[in-house]
Amino acid sequence: MLINSIYEASDFILSLYDKPIDLAIILGSGLGELADSIENPLIIPYEKIPHFPISTIEGHQGILYIGSLEGKTILAMKGRVHYYEGYSMEEITFPVRVFKSLGISQIILTNACGGIRDDLDAGSIVFLEDHCSLFCPSPLRGPNLNEFGPRFKDMSEVYSKRLLNIAYQASKNIDVPVSSGIYGYYPGPMFETPADIRAYKVLGCDLAGMSTVPEAIIARHSDMEILGISLVTNKAAGLSDSPLSHQDVQNAAGKASVSLQKLVREIIKDM
Repeated sequence: MLINSIYEASDFILSLYDKPIDLAIILGSGLGELADSIENPLIIPYEKIPHFPISTIEGHQGILYIGSLEGKTILAMKGRVHYYEGYSMEEITFPVRVFKSLGISQIILTNACGGIRDDLDAGSIVFLEDHCSLFCPSPLRGPNLNEFGPRFKDMSEVYSKRLLNIAYQASKNIDVPVSSGIYGYYPGPMFETPADIRAYKVLGCDLAGMSTVPEAIIARHSDMEILGISLVTNKAAGLSDSPLSHQDVQNAAGKASVSLQKLVREIIKDM
């Protein structure tokens, strides 16, 4: 049963680290370097954790870090797994369930994505106000885990307004420009077509990407407080003359990640 697998994974982590953890952070494509700045980390490869899914994508190393950052105890996923890798929605959101069972109540979800809105160019940092999940198979499908949340969960405020206010103040403190927007989920692994992007724009999406939304749904179901942060690495399909590639996404994320890491550290101070 899923619930047994969750507890087996969390019990394994607790056998290695049994102190309280303040927050979790999932690091997207090209953003894993933040984990390397965690002080005195306990490092656990995903394959060591019972039932934990293993990342197969370049730029997603598959290592769990637990340690100190900006005075807080952080659990960081250096690399995530995606639906397009062949995993089920249950499998890709499994880590979030484990984090909740560890007693973690706050989570930062980061991603690299394509910019749809005209002002969102490569290097833009965007706080998520909401998401569009029409193309996302529900990770809550199937028997409900009553231990984590109700059968029908309200999704009016997936991304915490309180954490958004903290994040905006942090950006002002260190003079890192940010904006906010709505993230449109796309299952991948192929990039969107120009027609897809035109449809997303009509639906009110400012960004397009292949992650984050399933994790956010599960975190919200479990009453975790969520902050979503997107790093725009490219214009979405049809909005530039260049073809899209994963290598370009990684390169752009690497160039812009210094500002994002600085920002995330400042946010963590006040969470």
